[in-house]
Formats: sequence, structure tokens, C-alpha cells
Amino acid sequence: MTRKSRRLWLLLLCALGLGSATALTLSAFQDNLVFFRSPSDIAREAPTPERAFRLGGLVETGSVVRETAADGKPEARFRVTDGAHGVAVTYAGVLPDLFREGQGVVTLGRLGPDGTFRASEVLARHDESYMPPEVADALKKSGHWNPNQGAPPPAATWNTLEPAQAQPRRGS
Repeated sequence: MTRKSRRLWLLLLCALGLGSATALTLSAFQDNLVFFRSPSDIAREAPTPERAFRLGGLVETGSVVRETAADGKPEARFRVTDGAHGVAVTYAGVLPDLFREGQGVVTLGRLGPDGTFRASEVLARHDESYMPPEVADALKKSGHWNPNQGAPPPAATWNTLEPAQAQPRRGS
């Protein structure tokens, strides 16, 4: 094999290795680009049980149950809703100070075979005026909020709202 052909083979192998590494990196990022999934997204297409993801929405009013496990660690059960659907969540650990019913929350964990989300981390919304864009989009899609009609409804009422009825079009 000549010196020129060896260089060509080396160059091709380097290009193949770099291309493979780039493809693997991009495919790994593709699954993690979504900041969180709403309960409606889970109802539409549930992820596999072994895959960790973020679940975001509002803590459903009246759903929080706090207990102490046999080993003395605090446990909490609650439901996360986007107004249209809800997902049961269990979490073992201390909840953030801002965690309360009717407030926004993002949890990291896995969906169990029974449909319960087992959270390993819970993040509470940082102030009263903040609404993640994904939650706003979910409220708009489900018909609970029309930005043209004013501010969104109070967070504590999002899980009890009925979707807005479509207005009949004139001239149709």
C-alpha cells in the first residue's frame, strides 16, 4: 500500500469516526430537548417505564397527601394537572418551600407500569406571576384560556375549569 493510499484510508476512517460521534450526540440530545411534558402529552403518548423525563403542570387542589415512611423519611402523593388531564405523582423526600396546591411544579422521574409518576426531584415555581410557556400553551390548547380575553385564570382553579365552548361562526 502506498503512502498516499494509507493517508486516504486514515482520512476516511477519521471522517467516519467523527460522523458517527456527531450522529450519536445529536440523537442523544433529540430526546432531551423538551423541557417537560404535560399530563395531556402523557395521556396522548406515554413514555416507556425505564425512560426518565420531566413532568410539568399544576398541583391539583385537594390532592396532596403527606406521610412518613417506615424509615422516617417524608413521602408525598399528589396529582399534577394541566386542566385537561392529571397524573398521580409519588415523591420520597422533603418538598420545596414553594410547593403547594394550585401552584406550578416540574418533577423529574419515571412513569411506573401502574401509571403513577415516581419523582426523584420536585421543583416548585419560583414566584406567583411566572407561568412556563409550555403550561400557557397547554391551557390555550385545552380551551381553558384565551389570551385575547385577558389574563389567565388563577392557578388554584385550573384543574376545575371546564373547556371553553367554541363560539359558532357567523356566516357559515
